[in-house]
Amino acid sequence: MTTTETSRVTAAHAPAEPVNQSWTPRLWGILAVLCAVLFLDALDVSMVGVALPSIGTELDMGTTSLQWIVNGYVLGYGGLLLLGGRTADLLGRRRVFLIALGVFAAASLVGGLVDNGTLLIITRFVKGLAAAFTAPTALSILTTTFHGPARIRALSVFSIFGASGYSSGLILGGLLTSAGWRWTFLTPVPLALAALVVGLLLIPKDRKAEEGGHDIIGAVTLTAGMLLAVYTVVSAPDRGWTDPLTLLSVVVAVALLAGFVFAETKVRHPLVRLGILRVATIVRANLSIIALFGSYLSFQFMMTLYLQDVLHWSPLRMAMALLPVGLIVAAVSPFMGNLIGRFGTPKLITSSMVSLSLGYGWFLLTAGDHPDYLTTIFPTMILLGGGFGFGFSSIMAQATDGIEDSEQGLASGLVQTSGQVGAALVLAVVTALVATDGTGDGGGFAPFHPGVNLVTAVGLVGLALNVVPLLTRRRQGAHA
Repeated sequence: MTTTETSRVTAAHAPAEPVNQSWTPRLWGILAVLCAVLFLDALDVSMVGVALPSIGTELDMGTTSLQWIVNGYVLGYGGLLLLGGRTADLLGRRRVFLIALGVFAAASLVGGLVDNGTLLIITRFVKGLAAAFTAPTALSILTTTFHGPARIRALSVFSIFGASGYSSGLILGGLLTSAGWRWTFLTPVPLALAALVVGLLLIPKDRKAEEGGHDIIGAVTLTAGMLLAVYTVVSAPDRGWTDPLTLLSVVVAVALLAGFVFAETKVRHPLVRLGILRVATIVRANLSIIALFGSYLSFQFMMTLYLQDVLHWSPLRMAMALLPVGLIVAAVSPFMGNLIGRFGTPKLITSSMVSLSLGYGWFLLTAGDHPDYLTTIFPTMILLGGGFGFGFSSIMAQATDGIEDSEQGLASGLVQTSGQVGAALVLAVVTALVATDGTGDGGGFAPFHPGVNLVTAVGLVGLALNVVPLLTRRRQGAHA
């Protein structure tokens, strides 16, 4: 469900383009390839989420291990996202896109064949790494291939495929998991290979950047620091927070992340120019995306386990229960540009956080041990769908509003990285809470209660971050 605007859409990319670009069969084919890859990214996330309980049963993986199937992908994607866009500029967008797509297909194939939980997690991390290169490169290819009104139309179609991929993944995940969870990994393989072949034939070659460099130190320290931080959070409840190994992990994780910040101030071509964080709206957008992604990803993880492992719902029934979220996001996405222009991002983001918080709060109040679908789950999904649908595009717009063209890629890549990495940390804490209380038959909803309390608190923090500045501006306006 993510798109990453990492390309710098400047005159250098589109010199003297015609006002009305002709939609040739080749252009349609290129757009189809780019949309297919975004569709696959979203499809993969939702399909695997549905399959988690079945994977845990067959491979004997507990709650703590299962969260790594989600977080392995999220951290691989978020940790190298900024590097992915930069690599495409340096080595050529077409080359990076096709290589990463091939790696994605290979990792999907291996993930569907392994019989070991650790190997499965590794394949998920590799797929996340591949997506960190395909996602920004796909958008970069789109914005440098399409010009004028054609670009706006192409971007609209591109965004819709992300939302529809998530919705389709829920349904397909339910159907495929009923036949065997491995199909959720194997199904993307032929689709990715088909996109690879068509992309090889249609995507035009492009030149490498004449100058520039990689921030390898920044990429390594950020990814390693976040991986170790998540590992520390999920392993500490069993080992103990005062255990020497836990304390050592904390120290090393902090040192790695501090090393990332230090490196960004010293290297010639940093992943993140830290000065951009002096803009209050950008900081607020990055924190808001953490609240949005972190709370919803964690809530869906708990719902997947609760409905299938505790209430013994079938994978398809569970997927259909969560489907309203994806349908609402897909329905709202095409209209977000007009809504942002009319109401502005602060009001829409605040409304999003209100909807999210109400959704989590309603579930807490009405779930009990056997929640009724019509009175508990369905209203919750409607509220969460509205929160995500109105929030994602608004946050992305706020994160890039007023930024120079030369730093549009940095700003949009930064907010996507914050969302992925922040979601991984929130999910790690939620997993630790759930694993501490334990799950399984007879436990009802009680083991998940602390986790839902946490995601509700995260949603409320996101609401406070946005409603306070909004009220302050209104008060200042009234005084003026």
